[in-house]
Formats: sequence, C-alpha cells, structure tokens
Amino acid sequence: MKALFAFAASTLALAATPALAQDVAMTGVTVATGDGSAPIENGAVVLRNGRVVYAGPAAGMPQTSVAAVEAPQGSWVTPGLFATVTSLGLWDVGAVSQSNDTNAGGSPFSAALDVAPAVNPASQHIAVHRAAGITRAASLMSSTGSIFQGQGAIIDLGSDGDAVVQPRAFQSVALGEAGARVAGGSRASAHALFRNALREAGQFGEDARIPGMESSQRDVRTGDDLPLDPRLSGENRERGTDVLLTRFDAAALVPVVRGEQKLFVMVERASDIRSVIALKREFPRLDLVLVGASEGWLVAPEIAAAGIPVIADGLDDLPASFEELASTQSNIGRMVKAGVKVAINAAAMENPRNLNQYAGNLVALTRIPGADGLSWGQAFAAISSVPADIVGMGSRAGVLTPGAVGDLVVWDGDPLELGSTPVSVYIDGVEQPLESHQSRLRDRYRDLDTSDMPKAYDW
Repeated sequence: MKALFAFAASTLALAATPALAQDVAMTGVTVATGDGSAPIENGAVVLRNGRVVYAGPAAGMPQTSVAAVEAPQGSWVTPGLFATVTSLGLWDVGAVSQSNDTNAGGSPFSAALDVAPAVNPASQHIAVHRAAGITRAASLMSSTGSIFQGQGAIIDLGSDGDAVVQPRAFQSVALGEAGARVAGGSRASAHALFRNALREAGQFGEDARIPGMESSQRDVRTGDDLPLDPRLSGENRERGTDVLLTRFDAAALVPVVRGEQKLFVMVERASDIRSVIALKREFPRLDLVLVGASEGWLVAPEIAAAGIPVIADGLDDLPASFEELASTQSNIGRMVKAGVKVAINAAAMENPRNLNQYAGNLVALTRIPGADGLSWGQAFAAISSVPADIVGMGSRAGVLTPGAVGDLVVWDGDPLELGSTPVSVYIDGVEQPLESHQSRLRDRYRDLDTSDMPKAYDW
C-alpha cells in the first residue's frame, strides 16, 4: 500500500520566514518521533501553521480536508536532524581565508566573540546539509588563540536568509590538551586561566549591579538595563592591574558565571572530566556541557550524578592523542547506560551530514558481543531531540510532538541505513529546496551532455 501525502498552502506565514508555512498531512508512513521511542509503522504526521499538531499511529490522526497525493511506498518521516557542534554557516572554502570565519587567532578578544553576525545563510555548506536532513545546528568557531572559543549560535538551515535562531546561545572553553597548548603548555595553566576568568567575570558582574548609577549594560535574563557605577564605564573603569581579560571578554562571561548561558567544555581524558566536574563545587551556577569526552565511559557514573550532559564523539576507537587512550566505540552506549544524557558530536566527523550514519553505527554495536550501543530510538534521539534539549530548545525542536517547530524530513527508507536519503525537507513548516552547488554539478556531468555546460563554454 502506498503512503499518502497531503499538503496545502496556509494563509499564515511564520514570523521567522518570509515564505508561507504549509499545512502538511502524511499518513501510511513509518514515523519516528525523535523522543527515543521505537518507530511507528503505518503512522501519520500533521503540521499546521508551521507547528506539529500530531504524530503517531494513523488511526489517531485528526480529520483534515487536505487533498492527498501518492508517495513512494516505504517512506519514513522524522523530525529534522539537529547538528551540534558545527561550523555551518561560517565558511565555504576552508583553504580560502576570505571565506573562512572559523578562526580568529589574531583577535584581541576571545570570550566576547559572537559568531552570529558572521553566519552566512547562503553558504553552500548550509544547502548541502539541509538536503541531508539537517534542519538546525549549533555553530561555533574553532579557534581564537585563547582557551575561550567565543559564543556559539543556534541556526536553522532554511533558505529564507534569516539563519540565526538564537545568538550567544552558549560559551565554549577548551581544556585538556587543546587548552594546555594555548594557555602556556600545561593543563595547570589552562585551569588557572579558566578559574581566574570566571572570578574576574563574577566580580565584573557584581560591580555592574551597583544601584543608582548610570545604565550601560543589559541584564541577560530580563532585558532590562543594569545600573552601573560611572567608574565602571568606558575608559574610566578601573579594574586593577592584575586583570587578564578585556572588559568586553569579562562582560561576555558574566552570564556564564551566573548560569544564564551554557558553557561547552571541550575535554577528552577521564581525569580532565573529573576536574571539570569539580569546578561545580567552586562555581555551582555553571551550566556545563561536556564536548568530546572520549574517555567519558570511565567516569560515566560521576557525570550522571553531576547531571552534566555530553556531546560525545560517535566513532572514536583507536586513540588519536594521549588524552584518548581509553577511547572506544562503546563510549556513548556505556554513558547512556549509566544515565548520562548524550548527543553525537557533529564536530568529530568530516561532515555533519554523516550524523545519521554515526547513529546507525551505534545501533549496529548492539549486535556485537561485548560492545555497548543504543536502540534505534535512542540512536535517532542522539541526533535529534537530545542535542536540541542540550542547547536549550527542549521539546521545541528535534522531536515530533504537538507544539514543536515544523521541522520534518521525509526519507526514502530507514534514515539510519546508509543508503537512505531525504525526499523532502520542511523547516518551520516550509518545504525547502534540496538543490546545492554539489547537486547541480552532479546533474551537469551525469551524462556528459555538452548542452549542460555553462554558457561561458559555448563556442
């Protein structure tokens, strides 16, 4: 029996996109809601005004007047994939510095760097990954010349030209080997710099709360102006002679110290993870997320007890460095078994569009004696609802639940099988183009017909 798809233009456009959101009804498809549960055969999904209205068994689908059209048998419907951590929108050609905004090693700032103004919605990498089923991502710079890598943004991969969903969504700091290299050659130096920066930011934030003074800073929680002492403003601010942060960097870390902005900590070694967990005793408000965590399985109960989520590399096995000597492909499975919330790290692969392949590998591990993998539902959640939840979008993205954003991907088969590809992609209820520079080149040279060559090649 063929699946039935239905869609019609809605009269309501989402504020986030200039295109009209569509009312979409799909039935007779296999539905994966993204919440960790098993796929639903003979399922149905309904979008209305850019939001999910229903996802579940076809028998429970609400009545709709939308006319149906036939679609290929065996289609799957899932929420859009959520890729984190990535550099999507920040570069086009890595070797061409003019098109690469991921490295700011020569900048006088670090924590204050905000990637949002640099995101390019027209980047071909965004188009390529949208066609692979990724609808949202957390993007971050890769290097600043400091242990702090700046403030990342949550973006959507829609074709509307307005990619940034949430600027300054999280701050990032590199500890372990990477942090040691830029902090003076030792982990001790990296931790001293880190703790000093948090203390400076804490003091900066307290000074900014002096009542009855001129306002020049905005409270990140309420949006209200904070009263500042004029002595703390502009060139008159006196912070002492032992400060290491610029005023701009100190101000950027204030919401981190207050627990109002997530802090992504790049760390791999088990002992480094324990050191990060210990920081919670000194700075209890920190909203920590571990990124990498190749040896996380060795300290999984401690991570779970601390309630710290992890964005873990999905395919680490043979160690690539001394801090990954205990790496194993069972890392994620063992952490999940211990009660840790784990998403798959898109930064650990050549292309984030391979996220579903890495998730499929974790399912395959469940069939290998002695290995620890994930169920199908758990693996898909690790590239959809779990990363969305870790970055603060909760039930709003990466999941098909009533009220969630209408990010939807229709696949021609099981999305965790290597040969499956997206047939159509919706972001905020708007069907997206799947063309990219890559697909146009493929089509041009598929049959070597010279009529497909660009006009510049005409004789």
